[in-house]
Amino acid sequence: MAPDTGTRTLISQAQLRRGRGRAAYWTLLAVVVVGFTLVFLGPLYWMVTGALKSGQEIAQTPPSLFPQDPQWQNYADAWHNLALAKLLFNTFYYATGAVLFQLVFDTAAAYALSKLRPVLGNVILGMMLATLMIPAMVLIVPQYVTVIDLPILHINLLDSPFAIWLPLVANAFNIFLLKRFFDSIPEDLMAAALMDGATPLRTLWSIVLPMSRPILGVVSIFAVTAVWKDFLWPKLVMPSPETRTVSVGIYAFAGGTPMNVVIAASVIAAIPTVVIFLVFQRNIMSGLTTGGLKG
Repeated sequence: MAPDTGTRTLISQAQLRRGRGRAAYWTLLAVVVVGFTLVFLGPLYWMVTGALKSGQEIAQTPPSLFPQDPQWQNYADAWHNLALAKLLFNTFYYATGAVLFQLVFDTAAAYALSKLRPVLGNVILGMMLATLMIPAMVLIVPQYVTVIDLPILHINLLDSPFAIWLPLVANAFNIFLLKRFFDSIPEDLMAAALMDGATPLRTLWSIVLPMSRPILGVVSIFAVTAVWKDFLWPKLVMPSPETRTVSVGIYAFAGGTPMNVVIAASVIAAIPTVVIFLVFQRNIMSGLTTGGLKG
């Protein structure tokens, strides 16, 4: 008997052509889409509406679904009382530096492993990927000890942006993503560049990087979101109020600030990352899927 090469789905094509099968399919699809939409958008809606409620309305049980008397002043109070402008600037500054460092060093490492193929390159890549199995909390102590007394140089990096930038550079996941993308670039292009006398650095700059804009965008977005959402590490290495990130700053002010104002500050802090995702979501999907294509 010849093997069945047709695509098997939850509902067969024959059932989809019938009235009940079509109705079951669209009902199941609608339930799944609505369910996942509520799961992902529900917390965002609760956060945005919670920022518009009064303190008594937030604390009441059961909670109200809509604000009875929207308090738009909460957003203005959050902006001024928590000094969000300074916190957002600090976070944007750290995120920009993280993007630049990762694009330079992670791209160089991935290019070397993919196209230059050094001795024991696969072993090095395997050791880097093995670090992904180590819980992040386990690395906190050795990283902090390194930051307060940088080996050889013996420099204290507390309250320095390098305390955030340097640990983010060693990102095995981003190196793996970049290497997979570089592997998909045809070797014919590399050979043609070599025949034209291009050096490996010239080939990287003129051929590889222009073709790698989607995955470079993905790495940049990952770097921005990693800095924006991180809390524990910036709290440890940025103890000064002048150098705090937005997440640490909101936490520091939360003790003596009304809850509705704190929620409003959280909404303002979340807006940049949400906007970045909505604007570049097509680039994210393009960068993640193109690396799996050959030719």
